[in-house]
Amino acid sequence: MLVAAAVCPCPPLIVPEVASGAAAELDGLRAACAEAVGGLLDSGAELVVLVGAGPRAEVWTEGGAGSFRRYGVDLAVRLPAAGVQGPELAPSLTVGAWLLAEAGAALPTHACAVRPDTAPERLAGLGRGLAELADRVGLLVLGGGSACRSVKAPGYFDERAAAYDAAAAAALAAADTAALAALDPQLSAELGADGRAPWQVLAGAAEGAGLTGRLHYDEAPYGVGYLVASWS
Repeated sequence: MLVAAAVCPCPPLIVPEVASGAAAELDGLRAACAEAVGGLLDSGAELVVLVGAGPRAEVWTEGGAGSFRRYGVDLAVRLPAAGVQGPELAPSLTVGAWLLAEAGAALPTHACAVRPDTAPERLAGLGRGLAELADRVGLLVLGGGSACRSVKAPGYFDERAAAYDAAAAAALAAADTAALAALDPQLSAELGADGRAPWQVLAGAAEGAGLTGRLHYDEAPYGVGYLVASWS
């Protein structure tokens, strides 16, 4: 069953080597992610599963590695406690592997990439399946809110973005699985919210688990809604 989850955004700039001279601008986000991931690792979970959006649906159960070379940085990461080196991780999961490495994680770790256009009911079913992988499962859920909070945002300004992010933040803070499951796929896509699909996997995994939530971070640097939360 699911015993804990950490929800973190996955911009490559969270990695200081990628951000370079702008690294200090996301110090608060890094600290919040470190706190959430630390809580996940302290939860007593015996298996951690990373969940993030990817170009295709894939799973990694026996290892996986990724790198930040596409951003001009010679930095590679891999899933902790893996027996073999699997196929390359999706970019979102690569950030997740970096977060776990920064936290010194040594737990068995799987990873799962979901397509951004996957229907909510399929994501919920996947989440329920992940929660059954072990007696005590923890999820590290990678994805963020809208990318349309300002005119300089990747998706330019959209007046719907702030309300979308506020609703997502409230759902994450309250561990409200129904509210996460109700997020609209089309609106999420229009706003560039890459967290919608992973969050709905979390909603399925947490059904009936009785978890409570805590919101660590809710800001929009660069016009992108970044939310960090813990469920336990």
